[in-house]
Amino acid sequence: MARRPMRTIVAGALLFVGFTASSLAAGDPARGRELATALCGRCHATGPAGASPLPAAPPFRTLKERYPIESLAEGLAEGLVTGHPAMPEVQLEPAAIADFLAYLGSL
Repeated sequence: MARRPMRTIVAGALLFVGFTASSLAAGDPARGRELATALCGRCHATGPAGASPLPAAPPFRTLKERYPIESLAEGLAEGLVTGHPAMPEVQLEPAAIADFLAYLGSL
């Protein structure tokens, strides 16, 4: 009986890894940049240079130094929320996630 939950966890993890690996390759970085600018540019530096408008918001070009970019996929699909109230909840469709991750990966 304990094997069934473990199989479910492993299957979910494999699905997630497959989704994230293909998302970076399949996404359109140009559309991802548009999304990043529109949704996040009010607080974050979304380009390859410059400071964030909100000093506490990390520039997107530094995110890959903090953790694997593809780890954002699940949060973006389910609704990315953080511990500070100023950041709005962000939830994207799979194609938009692929574009967004492709852009972050290109920085």
